[in-house]
Amino acid sequence: MPDRVYLDWNATTPLRVEARAAMLAAYELIGNPSSVHAEGREARWLVEDARAALATAVGALARNVVFTSAGTEANALALSPGLRGRSGEPVRRLLISAIEHASVLAGGRFPAENINQIRVARSGVVDLDHLRELLTGGPPALVSIMAANNETGALQPVEEAAGIVHAAGGILHVDAIQALGKIAFNINAMGADLATFSAHKIGGPKGVGALVMTEGVAALEPVLRGGGQELGRRAGTENVAGIAGFGAAVKAALQALPEDAERMTSLRDRLGNGLQEIAGATVFSDDVRRLPNTVLFTAPGLKAETAVIGFDLEGIAVSSGSACSSGKVQPSHVLSAMGHDATVAQGAVRLSLGWSTEPEDINRALEAWRRLGNTLLRG
Repeated sequence: MPDRVYLDWNATTPLRVEARAAMLAAYELIGNPSSVHAEGREARWLVEDARAALATAVGALARNVVFTSAGTEANALALSPGLRGRSGEPVRRLLISAIEHASVLAGGRFPAENINQIRVARSGVVDLDHLRELLTGGPPALVSIMAANNETGALQPVEEAAGIVHAAGGILHVDAIQALGKIAFNINAMGADLATFSAHKIGGPKGVGALVMTEGVAALEPVLRGGGQELGRRAGTENVAGIAGFGAAVKAALQALPEDAERMTSLRDRLGNGLQEIAGATVFSDDVRRLPNTVLFTAPGLKAETAVIGFDLEGIAVSSGSACSSGKVQPSHVLSAMGHDATVAQGAVRLSLGWSTEPEDINRALEAWRRLGNTLLRG
């Protein structure tokens, strides 16, 4: 759409030219990747090339990458009772941070009585002392802490959490969907046992995700049963074109990461500072490490749904939080968990940047906020 500014990259990203080319080529193939003939082997090669690309990008082995239909399915697959890690004991309970994505908050296949939430500080960072407390005196736990929050952008202390979890005989799952392509992520360096990813957050197609495991994680229970695809861990014929697009997007995103992160950080800071100079806006989690592309802000009396519509009428796409919940008029569970009251939690607007965001886009967003702030907050 001409003359519009897209600042909702955490919801989804444009399709990268590399991903589009890979997908168009894949659509020309006939074979089923499970077939042994030449046509099948050709399709299988595309799947395995993408599997290797993602494994290399996150420091894993290709045999430990499981492709799924989305990040949501990948999270559901990861949250599996009975998983075994370094201790050899199966996990029987689930601990999740209070700011997780809805697909993690749903708890996977754990019964509700076996799920507890980990508190977060007002900064939006997980309370590691509360994690220690919850891990004490119980059976081995699967702990799920996201690498970066999708609303505030706050980076979580994954490495420190991993040490605490493993010392208690537990397993750590990291939802890294917002982290991939924006910050460096290595599953082994961070100490995670499982990590989940989504193609459309890095310039790949919608409808493709992945679960990545480290060596030693065992007893993963499939969500979908049937054929023996994905080494028996996820039944169903692979989405060859989508997976090929995922692999191409991973390669492109990782190649551009250092330059993109530096440029976006500069634009993010200019945007955040500019917003705060207008109408008394507050930027959340600006006192902790954040993704280089994310600004979540509010102002006294602001209603997020009205602001989002106002920005849209100004030709700027923004959101009021997670895209999966954007149609619901309700307070942000992330801000509520951070200790903000419902009025604040209902008034937060998220602007997120990407590789094609330009300084002029930031100028237009600030100009729009100046007009909207004066109008929406006048009373």
